Amino acid sequence: MFNISKVLPKVANNELDSPKIAIWTFILFTALMTWRSIIHMFFESFGFQDIANFMVLTGDPDPMPVIYRFFSLWGSAQLLFCLVCWVVIFRYKSLIPLMNIFWAIEWGARLFLYPLIREDIGAYTTDLTPGVDMAPLVFILIVVMFFLSIANRQGK
Repeated sequence: MFNISKVLPKVANNELDSPKIAIWTFILFTALMTWRSIIHMFFESFGFQDIANFMVLTGDPDPMPVIYRFFSLWGSAQLLFCLVCWVVIFRYKSLIPLMNIFWAIEWGARLFLYPLIREDIGAYTTDLTPGVDMAPLVFILIVVMFFLSIANRQGK
């Protein structure tokens, strides 16, 4: 039923012998993560305050331009990984199981790291960020996507 050797295929090609839903869920997830990355990179004040629920910090000099640049760099790193995922979607579908593992590592780390820093950043936020609040659900979704991607097609 499951073929773990799909994680590191001997040949990276555009064929994935898994149910079609494995490819489509990966495409939809990558589209959502690409949108998130674009918001973080190009609309950093909106992403930082309105979505991530961080407060505007004041001071002299104003610290927000530096904070926005770091937030934008984070979006840049996210977007770079999304671009790799788009290359996989269009050219190397056999690597989708490996990409799901990378996504699981990123979102799984949030489950362990955010509770450690919650007290440190709590004074600077008005509410949980979606990346913290939704991390358990997204992690479970990625694990399901991974198992779909290493499953064999019906009838094979």
